[in-house]
Formats: sequence, C-alpha cells, structure tokens
Amino acid sequence: MKVLQLRQTLRSTRRLAEILKVLSTFGFREVLVDLGLSAGTKGNRQDEEKPDLAEQATTAILSRPVRLRLVLEQLGPTFIKLGQILSTRPDLIPPDWAEEFKQLQDNCRQVSFDEIQKVLDDEFPGRLTLLFSSIEPEALAAASMAQVHRARLTDGSEVVIKVLRPGNRQLIEEDMALLEGMAQFVEEYFSDLGYSPVAVAKEFSREIFKEVNLIHEGQSTERLRRYFQDDPNICFPKVYWEASTRNILTLEEIHGRLLSTLTPAQLSADTRRAIVANSTDAIFKQCLRFGFFHADPHPGNIFLLPGDKLCFIDCGMTGQLDRKTTDHLIDLVAGVTTGNIEKLCRVTIDLTDIDPALTEGREFRSDLQLFTTHFQESDLQHLDITKLLSDFFDMLQHYHVHCPSDLLFLVKALTTIEGVAEQFDPQFDVLAHVEPQIREIVTKRYGFAAMRQRIEKSIGNYLTLLENLPLDIQRFLDQFRYNQFTLNLEMKRLDHLAEKMDSSSRLMGISMIISALIVGSAILILADRISGAPGILGTLGVIGLIMAGIYSAGFVAAFLWPKKRK
Repeated sequence: MKVLQLRQTLRSTRRLAEILKVLSTFGFREVLVDLGLSAGTKGNRQDEEKPDLAEQATTAILSRPVRLRLVLEQLGPTFIKLGQILSTRPDLIPPDWAEEFKQLQDNCRQVSFDEIQKVLDDEFPGRLTLLFSSIEPEALAAASMAQVHRARLTDGSEVVIKVLRPGNRQLIEEDMALLEGMAQFVEEYFSDLGYSPVAVAKEFSREIFKEVNLIHEGQSTERLRRYFQDDPNICFPKVYWEASTRNILTLEEIHGRLLSTLTPAQLSADTRRAIVANSTDAIFKQCLRFGFFHADPHPGNIFLLPGDKLCFIDCGMTGQLDRKTTDHLIDLVAGVTTGNIEKLCRVTIDLTDIDPALTEGREFRSDLQLFTTHFQESDLQHLDITKLLSDFFDMLQHYHVHCPSDLLFLVKALTTIEGVAEQFDPQFDVLAHVEPQIREIVTKRYGFAAMRQRIEKSIGNYLTLLENLPLDIQRFLDQFRYNQFTLNLEMKRLDHLAEKMDSSSRLMGISMIISALIVGSAILILADRISGAPGILGTLGVIGLIMAGIYSAGFVAAFLWPKKRK
C-alpha cells in the first residue's frame, strides 16, 4: 500500500509541476509568486532575470480570462470540462470569466483504433464478436472525454459506440485530487474572492464524475426517450444496454442532418419554423412538465430528421427540477408580475441557501423592488422568462448567494434554445408559442382541482398526526419518567467564545505573575533592609521590580496597540 501511495504522490507531483509550468507560460507567474508556488517554474537565474518574450506578449495583449481559457485547453480534458461547467455557473465565478469559458473547444485528436480496440476487449471479454459484427476504425467524432465510432450489431442494427478515452478516468481522478487540494489552499489564502473555490471544486467533481460514467448518460437518454415516445415531433436515440458499460455507451445511429451543419438559407421557411417550434416545445415540456431536461441543447446536439422531426443526442449534462422547485419557480413568476416582495423573499429562501435575515434588510428589498419593475408591465404572453431568471440570479450573485446548479442549468438550456430560435427564425415568438403550456401549468397549480388535491393532502397529514399523537405522548412520558431527555443546542460563535476564554486566562496568568513579582520583590527588599547589611536579597528584589515593570508595560501596550483583524 505504501508503494502505491508513493507512486500516486510522484504522479501528482509531476502533474502539479506541469500545471504550474503552463500557468507560468501564459502569464500567471505573478500569481504563483504570491502563492509561494513559483519554485516549480523557475529555471536558472538568467531565465528569472529575462522572462520569455512570448509570455510578455501574451500577458500584454490578452486579458486574464482569455489566458486562463488557453491554460485550460492546454491542460487537457479535465480542465476543458472544468471550464465548460464553470461557464454555466456565473454565480461561482465572475460573469466575464464565465462568458469567456463558453468558447472552450472540445475537439481533440483521435485516439488510435488499437487503443479503442483494447478498451472494447477489456469491457466485453470473449463476447465482443457476439455483440458487434463490425466496427469502423475511423472515428465519427473525438471529444475530450470520449470518442465515437460507427458500428453494426450482430442482429443488423446500425449503432454508434461512445468509448471513454483510455487513461481518462485515472487522469481525471489525479486531477480532481489536485484541484480539491488547490481549492482549499486558495480559499484559505484569499478571503475576498466573492465565491468559494471549494464549492466550485465540489460542483465540478459531481459533474465530471457523471461525464466519465457513461451509464449515467445512457439512463438519462432512456428516460427522456420514454417521456417523448408518443411525441411525433421529438425523439431520443435508443440505448442498447447489452452492449453498454461504464466506459462504453452503444446508441441507435441517427440518420439525419445536424443543425450545426445547416444554415437558414438551406431550409424552407416552414422547416425553419418547425425546427424552432419543436425544439422550444421539447425544452419547455422537459422543464415544466417532466422536471428533467437536457441541459445542453445546442445545434451540435440536435438532428433534423425527415418530416421536420428533431432528435436530441449527448444527454450527459442534464438538470432536474422536483415538483416543489417547479412550484417555487411559478411563485417567482407570479411574485414578479404582481410585485409581491414578501412572496419573492419567501421564494428566494426556498430556492437558495440565503440567510433569511438578509431578506429582511432594506437594501435587499430595494433591489427586489427594482428587479420587479422591469417585468410588472408585461403580461404572461410577453414575459421574457429567461431574462427574468437570469436577472434574478445576477441580483443574488451581488449578495454572494450560491444558487442550485440545476436552476442555472435551466437558464442555460432556455438561453441555448433561444439562440437556436434566433439563428433559424428570428421572427418566431418563443414566449407566445409556449404561453399555453405555462398557462396550463399555472392553472393546474392554482385551479380548483389543484386546491382540492392540496386540501385532501393536508387533511391526510393532519389525520396521520392525530393517529400518531397518542404514541408520541406515551414516548414523551416514558422519557420524562426515566429522565432520558436529550437536549441538542447549536452554539453560535462558539469559536469566538473559546478565543475570548483563552485570552482571558492568559491575561489572568500574566496579572498573577506581575503581582507575585511585586509582592515577592517587596518582601526581599524589606528583609534586606531589616538585616542592616545590604546584600543579595535587595539586589534580587530590585531585579524583580524591574521585571514587574517590564511585564506591566507590555500588559498595558497589549490593550492600547490596535488589534489586527482577520
């Protein structure tokens, strides 16, 4: 075990040195110097005195967000995916950095088919030929995480296989260990970033481990396919589970045209309108009706099929909204349109991790009032929901409130599909098209049937409470009889109290030492005078008084000297 730990440490050290070198190359040497990490990037003294001219030019011309994007691209799949995920989280990083990270490219060089073949043999030992009759060596696509090949099953089905790139999982695990350690270090070193690096690392860890587990993508695809199985305009590819593992996902091959390869001029007006209408229906149904949605519906993930039918692929990034969250979003829209500040404060508390005391502040309520004025004059048909949610989360970012990732994925999905609409049919009124769906959901939420259902549910809960009440009273009396009550207290500012107690005990100890020196020295001087012959006792007494004076001066200075705040 110790040998394995040593190897892991050596690999992590080499990877860290590589990361530091790339950061230094792209003009972040001053940050490394401030953090005390520049030793791994220094060469000889001449190199230190004469910085690289290319680095100087890069630093002078490109902004920091652009240079950091280049760093992420240089460091490989883990960091590319980190940037892509952070581009959806402007509440965790500055908005201009999030906007720059949207430009990260996921195209990579192809892995040789020999390496892909080895992965296939390892995943399907002894049965690869029983599953596939043929696999094309030339890749259809090569991304940072996986590579896609066309294949044919032994039953004749035409499929594509998505294979996790060899070595990616081990590299990602090593990179994640480094990132989590670096995040803790940065959070301790910097106190005014406006976001939590540790929270960023945790969010990224959740998402990237979904990406490297292709079973998760297969389950998401199958779930969305089931939701739309009766929809004539929307579909998702079939998953072949018998030929899928954690590292390999086999999907039905879609014979169509990617929207990213088409231009509006190539399509008729009716087709363009159908593309926008169907894609908008798909996303809003996923978000509002099913509560589970494709979080990255860009044109490169949508096929146009005959009959203007759309097929969505690459369901690795998804979001989920439970019924309660959906209700809160409806309450948010209702509160904004009516200007109900109390309802908005309640919704904010329910949706985020905000301190309830903050919502009582005058500044927060003033910002909410200003936020609502931009939307109060709009009726439901012309309400820009995407802008409403974006502005709402932007306002919360000002107060350093971290929003749930699924809500931000929702904003990303809505923004992306609006971009599709703007590209293919700028005149299409997305909001007017989905208004019937929104109105139907609001009606169900506040209609008579919904109210009756909530009343029945509440009555059932009260009856359950009454049914369990005698047993709860009996349990309370038993604990009272045998003195077995447990009292749980949450002590606020306990660390502050402990610090004060420690400081008080130290001051008391110093005071007792000073008092003992003064009393003892006085006794020695008095005894020396009584003896009539000045000697060592008097000298010791004078030394004791001098020490007591020094201690006393330091004691007073400790109170007068201004405290350094953390």
